[in-house]
Amino acid sequence: MRKAAVVCNYILKRDRIGGMDRFFVLFDEQLKEKGYAVDWFFTDYTTFEFYNKLNIYSANNSSIEKKFLENLSNYDIIITHFTELCAKFYRDIKVNNPNSYVISVDHNPRPLAGFPLKKRIIKYIKSILYASYIDKFIAVSKYSEEHLVNDFGKRIQKKIVVVYNGILSNNFLEKQSYRYGGRFIVACHLRKEKGIQFLINAIGSLNTFDQKKIKVDIYGEGPYSETLKVLVNELNLETVILFKGSVPNLHEIYYQYDYLIHPSLGETFCYTVVESLLCKLPVITTKCAGNVLGLVKNKRNGFIFEEADKKELTVILSDIINDIRTINKSNFESVILPDLSLSKMVYNHINLLP
Repeated sequence: MRKAAVVCNYILKRDRIGGMDRFFVLFDEQLKEKGYAVDWFFTDYTTFEFYNKLNIYSANNSSIEKKFLENLSNYDIIITHFTELCAKFYRDIKVNNPNSYVISVDHNPRPLAGFPLKKRIIKYIKSILYASYIDKFIAVSKYSEEHLVNDFGKRIQKKIVVVYNGILSNNFLEKQSYRYGGRFIVACHLRKEKGIQFLINAIGSLNTFDQKKIKVDIYGEGPYSETLKVLVNELNLETVILFKGSVPNLHEIYYQYDYLIHPSLGETFCYTVVESLLCKLPVITTKCAGNVLGLVKNKRNGFIFEEADKKELTVILSDIINDIRTINKSNFESVILPDLSLSKMVYNHINLLP
């Protein structure tokens, strides 16, 4: 029997079952059907039912790379997600497991203004030292592919394959009414790069009358959450903006809102935008980062603004509140989405195995 290992710098949580979680479970199932024994390595995991069929090693919130190297076996296939690319870790894999085929999946967002010069030089040097130890790079979007080449040079270009992420779409409840009700949703990992601070400041710039006609629920957790909560308190927006934490059933919630707001400064794929559109929920997002796949068509299935432009976002929100800008069902449905199904994603990943 052939052996495969999947190494993920990713924490598994029972209250956050998202697109990648569903991918991991289905990918495991299909690898086993192909005759592989599969070991999974995650940054942290406390047992819960969703993952009970996977053979999981937890790093207990320490280095996932170190955990994997300590348990390195004679694997035929090694796949990484969310790890640092072109790092010494990959050389260590090949030194200890020279016959393995190594695939690295790029999910890592880039800063809006790009990396500083020092970091670009470091990445280029690492590419020279370590890129040869990775047999295949998977980019989750064209944006990701372009930045892989920008980061690590043309030497890796022939190794890159674009495979879009996928969604289990039959789980999602669809929006039916487009009558404005004053409810907005934000759903993401709460990092600075998600740009939620600009949304909070934009809401703070609305006049008092408009603020009384809007409610924003923020779902998710992350390292920037306390900073965002302090900003909400400073602007006296506690009755307007509510932090809901992580939930496992966003697919059943999106349709209840009027718009998703996703003011992101950097994405590679952006699950939350795709999920919202599948629920027929209009999206307000940034021109390049949030709309990285180009699925949001301005004034048809959502509204687009420049990254970090608080004033433009304030105007959009005010216009929506006062019925100056609207999205109707016929305009929304005039935009045809590509096939971004979970089954296609898994098929494409399986198809890349040697």
